[in-house]
Amino acid sequence: MSIRFSAATLAAGGTVILPGPFDAAGVADAIARYRPNTTFMVPSHLQRLFALGESLPPLDGFRLVAHAGAACPDPVKRQAITAFGEDAVWEFYGSTEGQFTACSSSDWLEHPGTVGRARPGRHLSVDDDGTIWCDVPTWARWEYWRDPERTAQAWHPATSGDSYGAFTVKDLGRLDSDGYLYLDGRRDDLIITGGVNVYPAEIESVLADAPGVRQIAVFGVDDEQWGQRVCAAVVGRTTGTALEAFAREKLAGHKRPKEYHFVDELPHTATGKLKRNALPVLLGLS
Repeated sequence: MSIRFSAATLAAGGTVILPGPFDAAGVADAIARYRPNTTFMVPSHLQRLFALGESLPPLDGFRLVAHAGAACPDPVKRQAITAFGEDAVWEFYGSTEGQFTACSSSDWLEHPGTVGRARPGRHLSVDDDGTIWCDVPTWARWEYWRDPERTAQAWHPATSGDSYGAFTVKDLGRLDSDGYLYLDGRRDDLIITGGVNVYPAEIESVLADAPGVRQIAVFGVDDEQWGQRVCAAVVGRTTGTALEAFAREKLAGHKRPKEYHFVDELPHTATGKLKRNALPVLLGLS
């Protein structure tokens, strides 16, 4: 997505600023120096940028702030809309394989938590297991390189009459009656505790609003009693006791983390996506 975003900017005669691996202070300096009017970020970039507080330069010069790559916690989304302006902030949901939705700030404010509705030429559906499928036109057909078995698993027959077929990237979600899509997370991230499905993104969205929390990641760890227990890694100035009290007011019992681990930073890929599966090993829980 970011490559396409940069290519489109260059094709339109614009200038692309490449400040290197993401560093919040460095990005803030680039914004102050170059005054860019468009940017593409993932939610963890926004979180780290807003953590700079009063040292942030003015952000009202952006015409477009596109974000994608992961579920955006509710408080981060609201902060982005306030900082950049409602007209500027757009969310896109998709993957390398294809794009699913686009969501304006006004749509999000009317349907909090949504990632939008299907883009033109696409049709979204959710199966009985909660897996999201996207019907696409023939020209949008794709395959995994030299992996016919994985390709076959990713596709099934069309659910609408004018498409090639439907594909999935194994994300889980829900559609409301107006066709707005809500993400529950990736199937690989799903935590099954005491026989109940728990979605990390839902818990993160709630606990990200707790006082003192800068970033939070929820993950499962094997447990003899529960099958998996819910754990959280936290960046910020707060305590486990304070978070437990906050969670008791906001979350059902099976969704409340049984452990809070405080870290200086969360592990991310080079593109800013959370490396959730690395947390149990890094924290000595695996």
